[in-house]
Amino acid sequence: MPSQAPVVHLELHTNDLSSARDFYGDLCGWHPDRIDTRHGSYLALDLGRRLGGGIVESSTHKPLWLPYVEVSDVAAATDRALLLGASLLLGPREGPAGWRSVISTPVGGELAFWQQKR
Repeated sequence: MPSQAPVVHLELHTNDLSSARDFYGDLCGWHPDRIDTRHGSYLALDLGRRLGGGIVESSTHKPLWLPYVEVSDVAAATDRALLLGASLLLGPREGPAGWRSVISTPVGGELAFWQQKR
């Protein structure tokens, strides 16, 4: 049995960044830091208790929350998910701080795997 993998990051993917920022700011008191990238805008959130987060501007038709689960090997975790019936949405890829992949589970929902650079 695999060890328990913690959720370390939570992202909202939405096509209406400003409305999401305003709503969650009013509702939860979240005050994000805006980060502009070549792929669009991102609002970084400090959700407390060592949980990072963000609001991502994307072309999604329906907004969704995407939890990031920390793993020791993003490729192995992705392969295991596929063996268990998941579908691959984003293959393992490297970013500035680590590697990630995204899967769609066979029981509903999407999940990202995260491996931090050490």
